Amino acid sequence: MSVAAHELPAGAVNAKLIALISSAAIVLGVLLSGFVIREPAPYEIYMAGLIAVWAVFGLRISRAIMPLVTLLVLFNIGGMIAMTQMADLMDTPLYLAVSLFLALTAVFFAAVTEAQPGLYRLIFNAWVCSAVVTATLGIAGYFGLFPGAEIFTKFDRAAGAFQDPNVFGPYLALPGIYLLYRLLTGSPARMFLYAVPLLIVVAGIFFSFSRGAWGLFGASAALLLIALFLQSASGRFRLRIILMSIAAVSLLLVALLVMLQIPGVAEMLTTRAQLVQDYDAARLGRFARYVIGFQLAMEQPLGIGPLVFGQIYGEDTHNIWLKALMDYGWLGFASWAIMVFWTIAAGFRLLLRNRPWQPFVLCAYVVFLGHVALGSVIDTDHWRHFYLLLGLIWGGIALEYRHQRNAGLTAVPA
Repeated sequence: MSVAAHELPAGAVNAKLIALISSAAIVLGVLLSGFVIREPAPYEIYMAGLIAVWAVFGLRISRAIMPLVTLLVLFNIGGMIAMTQMADLMDTPLYLAVSLFLALTAVFFAAVTEAQPGLYRLIFNAWVCSAVVTATLGIAGYFGLFPGAEIFTKFDRAAGAFQDPNVFGPYLALPGIYLLYRLLTGSPARMFLYAVPLLIVVAGIFFSFSRGAWGLFGASAALLLIALFLQSASGRFRLRIILMSIAAVSLLLVALLVMLQIPGVAEMLTTRAQLVQDYDAARLGRFARYVIGFQLAMEQPLGIGPLVFGQIYGEDTHNIWLKALMDYGWLGFASWAIMVFWTIAAGFRLLLRNRPWQPFVLCAYVVFLGHVALGSVIDTDHWRHFYLLLGLIWGGIALEYRHQRNAGLTAVPA
């Protein structure tokens, strides 16, 4: 038999090459998501081009993803309608353009993970790499480990390659949860490979001194442990989860005691650990603005326009639900609420099912739930990684829909 007979057809070689290039392009986009010191960030520029190219060469949006598309479109239409209520447009067109772009990224990641489920592992690994790098920069900046490192801090808090510690900390949550999952479920021989980057990511979250990030990671970790405990019928595995959880909490307490010995850490921790800050309970503080905003929403069903609330009251809404009402009107609020609760309900059905993509959807889901709760005290409207989470979950929803449909077709007698 000739050697030529063993050679792959040219079409197969080209298909493999295209798949390799497309996977690398997506990985690069996820890597760039961790570096947003200035806007527009490289992530925006790169992803806008990538989505445009993908659309030209066949970005397929399946029936299962259409609810996400519809709700995000309605949400942005609400913003456009709210814009008509503004006397001065300011930077509103650019703001809404960013909202629409981020919506497109969610749809894009849902579509590509549905088409190529193998991308889940690449996306998560890329996110971990990006998180480790940006967390390292944040830690280096906090401790001033090299000249100019202060660029990676904000308000004496680690910010990594982000503009805001309150976004930097939550960005690290999904990589931290994924590494924790691998630590709990992986081979003991590989635990060190997951433990070291996990320590770096958790340290980044801690030194961000973001109360939201602390709560987000803690709640997501607890939800992950509960899901893993319920998913497994193995007594040995459940015992492993319990023992490792006890060990992790013990190590965390020891690490916290050590960190408290570092000058400045104890003072900052005491300040940030207070449940209610001065700017929360002041006369026109965060909580007072919530009441004012919801009352205003009753009078202005079309909204008052993006960014206007902050101009009137000196601070933005710091609440995604109120922001949706003010910046996107009742149409935007209803679309956002339906999208969030649809994602929660549809994603919940996937958590305990044995699928190749289930571990990734599980990690994304518990972190998404944390972000939904976090949205009650901070705006998540333009958080890039929130839309990435949204896309990853809807990719799993679409895959499950296809799996169920194919199973139904197979069950039909010939």
